[in-house]
Amino acid sequence: MYAKCGDVAKAEKLFGMYRSRDVFTWTALIAGYAHQGQGQQSLHHYEHMRREGLTPDEVTFNCVLKACAMIAAIDKGVQIHDDISKHGFLQKNVMLGNSLVNMYAKCGALTRAEKVLEELPIRNVITWSALIAGYAEHQKGEQAFECFQKMQREGLVPDAVTFISLLKVCGSSGFAGNGELIHEEISKHGLLGSDSALDNALIDMYVKCGALDKAREVLDELPNRDVISWCTLIAGYGQKREGEKALQCFTQLLREGIHPNSVTYTCILKACCGLGAATEGEKLHDVISKQGLLSTDIFLGNALINMYAKCGFLVKAAQVMAELPNRDVISWNTMMTGYIQKGECEQALASYEKLHDEGLSPDATTFLCVLTACSRLGLVDVAYKYFETMIKVYGIMPCLQHYTCIVDLFGRAGQLQKAVELMRRLPFSDTVVWSALLGACQKWGDVSIGRWVFDHGIQSNKKDAALYISRENTYSDAGLLHDADCIEFMCPEIKA
Repeated sequence: MYAKCGDVAKAEKLFGMYRSRDVFTWTALIAGYAHQGQGQQSLHHYEHMRREGLTPDEVTFNCVLKACAMIAAIDKGVQIHDDISKHGFLQKNVMLGNSLVNMYAKCGALTRAEKVLEELPIRNVITWSALIAGYAEHQKGEQAFECFQKMQREGLVPDAVTFISLLKVCGSSGFAGNGELIHEEISKHGLLGSDSALDNALIDMYVKCGALDKAREVLDELPNRDVISWCTLIAGYGQKREGEKALQCFTQLLREGIHPNSVTYTCILKACCGLGAATEGEKLHDVISKQGLLSTDIFLGNALINMYAKCGFLVKAAQVMAELPNRDVISWNTMMTGYIQKGECEQALASYEKLHDEGLSPDATTFLCVLTACSRLGLVDVAYKYFETMIKVYGIMPCLQHYTCIVDLFGRAGQLQKAVELMRRLPFSDTVVWSALLGACQKWGDVSIGRWVFDHGIQSNKKDAALYISRENTYSDAGLLHDADCIEFMCPEIKA
């Protein structure tokens, strides 16, 4: 009773008082932990039961397979599969077969999952749906649709779970064509409007494929729309920078008496960013504060900071920041980005120090903000110190943007030799960085370093006209017209 009600602690305490424990009592405890999402504990008690010499029954095996799927315990799952086969349970228990297929699929062992399915004497829609879900989860869309076709050839009727997995495949591909076919199948089977999870998956598929008009059509057809339906569409409009439509959806959501949640507010705040609609954002801020959501949801707090920062209201953004009971690195990164966009680079660097004082660890985005602020302020030595700190103290490997920023800063300051030393450490080659440094060589008239930069730059892209043009200009500015002509001869794009 306690296990079924979710109080596994009390269930285990009572269980420990039993002198004689049979398979039924062990299975109840194992099932309780599995139901609560505690797969490791479920398997622990299964092993304890086996040590007491008890033989699991079909229900026990079903529970432990779910536990294995939960924590991706493939090795334990294989052992249990062997035990099930020895008892011959798969020949008569379709539910156990389904759990086995599901376990292998959830663990990513899709070849094993398909082999089990093919060997089962009885297969139903749940069996096929478990395999289709596995292929969908591991981005194997072609195999998912092949399974769907095989299932149909066996005369089985797909259910909402089947279609949800297929819609996930379509959304991941970004191609709405197959999604429209699945939409037709859903309508043909009379499932549209009968299952909210399926309805929302269909809207989500169209949103991910960028077909927002189709997504809106589906939503308008639904007899019952929930907060997830609206939130999915609002998020889609926000991503496509159609903020007005997002706000219209939000207004209609409220008219229908649906209560927005933190996710809804986060999505609509993003839409306000795209519109620069600080007035609407302020109204939302008031509602959010009255509901007390800022004290419990850091993602929503960050979205609010981002909205004010993107709209240029940095004082308001800082006020929200100060009110948050908990701040993370994203909170500070957002503030730093806002300060940089408004040209308040000193404040961005001060924010980095505050982040550090709060005991938070900066990430790659933090250091990109810091380097950008230093670049705007011309703080060459300070920028390089941060660059080294990023690598040596925090173990963050610089990406192309970090290198471009610091190399450009060295170049503009005329410290070309330092830029060269940094380029020698570059773990990858990209013409953006080489072009930035070559432009600096032209500015300072350094033909020697310019030649070295050009020679290395064209190794990453021999057809990059910008490198040739910049090199030609460097020679021309230095009065080396013959060399400039040679460069022009090397690059047909210049002659054109």
